[in-house]
Amino acid sequence: MPYETFDHTADLGLRIWAADLNQLFADAARGLFSLILPNLDSIEPRETVTFSFAGEVSELLLFDWLNELLYTFEVQHLILSEFEVQVGPTGLQAVARGEPLDRQRHQLDHEVKAITYHGLKLEQQPNGWLAEVIVDI
Repeated sequence: MPYETFDHTADLGLRIWAADLNQLFADAARGLFSLILPNLDSIEPRETVTFSFAGEVSELLLFDWLNELLYTFEVQHLILSEFEVQVGPTGLQAVARGEPLDRQRHQLDHEVKAITYHGLKLEQQPNGWLAEVIVDI
């Protein structure tokens, strides 16, 4: 699995590693939604949402990406599970697919209240990239 969770006081941490930034940002998105709904394989790609962010590759770009995904879930009630992400020197372009939340079919796990800046990490390592994000639950 390209991501794992770890306990952090009253919050929950998400650690993601990938060979490249595109995969890391896609896996971070899947990791975030796996906290909300553990069985992402039950999500059908019925709706498509596009995202675009300007900015250099940094922890802040990762924060903005995950924060916008959480906002999309909270406002549009979309559970997203498929992500195609292109990260470049000037920002991020992404396409996400999923479906509206159906409380009859979808068993929610954690209520993610916010993405935090605390402990936010994005770093290149010898074998790829590592990110850590703490979410407020």
